[in-house]
Amino acid sequence: RLTRSKDFARLFRRSSRCADRFFTVLGKENDSNIPRLGLAVSKRVATKAVARNRLKRLAREAFRCQNGLPDWDFVVIARPAAEAEGNNILKKSLEKHFQRLMQKADDKRNGQS
Repeated sequence: RLTRSKDFARLFRRSSRCADRFFTVLGKENDSNIPRLGLAVSKRVATKAVARNRLKRLAREAFRCQNGLPDWDFVVIARPAAEAEGNNILKKSLEKHFQRLMQKADDKRNGQS
């Protein structure tokens, strides 16, 4: 897990980004040997704690279901449209984000842009 503000700040400064109307996902290489996840779901996005917790739970589940994630740090930032959407659509959105970022990680590893 990402918990320190220093780790979040590093990702917000320079990272690979992927976004749609539900989420923005940031990713960047880390020094540890495992992929780590950070979550940012503000009260502006979902006013009720139940809704914020649902979005965070979905993001954690989508992260765990990914096979072969690179040793990167990821931050999932929820957007207001996510609160009203169904779980299946949100899971598919997150899976697409992680797949795109894994492709970017492979491209960097292979010397491409």
